[in-house]
Amino acid sequence: MSTREHSGEAAYKVLARELRQAILQRRYVDGTRLPTEAELADEYEVSRQTVRRAFHDLVAEGMVYRVPGRGTFAAPRDGQYLRQFGSIEDLMGLSLDTQLEVLRPLRRKVDIDAASRLRLDSDVVHTVVFRRTHEGDSFCHTTVHLHPAAAAALGDVPELGEVGAVSDATIIGLLDTRLPTPIAEAEQSITAASADQTLADALGCGVGDPLLRVDRIYLTTDQQPVELAINHFLPEQYSYRVKLRRSTH
Repeated sequence: MSTREHSGEAAYKVLARELRQAILQRRYVDGTRLPTEAELADEYEVSRQTVRRAFHDLVAEGMVYRVPGRGTFAAPRDGQYLRQFGSIEDLMGLSLDTQLEVLRPLRRKVDIDAASRLRLDSDVVHTVVFRRTHEGDSFCHTTVHLHPAAAAALGDVPELGEVGAVSDATIIGLLDTRLPTPIAEAEQSITAASADQTLADALGCGVGDPLLRVDRIYLTTDQQPVELAINHFLPEQYSYRVKLRRSTH
């Protein structure tokens, strides 16, 4: 596969995502050596410098480690779920190695705050609650509030309508194939939170334990908010990395 197929995105980012997905799909288990720079450059039709930049990002994320003279190896996971969330594609990629379990099925409800954040004229949203697991371990509790049009697009998805239903899908992945305009971006905020009884039961932690709260509002290409996702992560099961650049202005 050539990274040239992904117009508008740097080739090293495309390659890093492809390798990250391969590692998460267990094509390279802990300690397995990845292909060499020359092999990857030939396979993906990129320069060796592009491969080095992709490896640099994966090392920074803790996905791989490099041994001079020997190569690049998949890093041991040590039970911790690590994932870069730097793009919409990365978030959709949760379907590769995690599952959602529905705790409260998709239902219409009145939620003034959620409706306001979705810029609705009424106070009615459609809400589904689930937890996401990785290899059987819960690491995130999510409450999703949907714009009525988005909820209508998911009305025929059986996995969202039954308590205990399990799926490897992501809500944004489902919406992206059903909405007339695709999801283009997300507005994100990250704060600290403590577990109440509901979150403690879902995540297997204690009441009052610290959690990481990540709120995301997803917008389509025409800037319409379609989903508000309120996520609570166990901090020991979540790693968030972002690259900060100095302004050139």
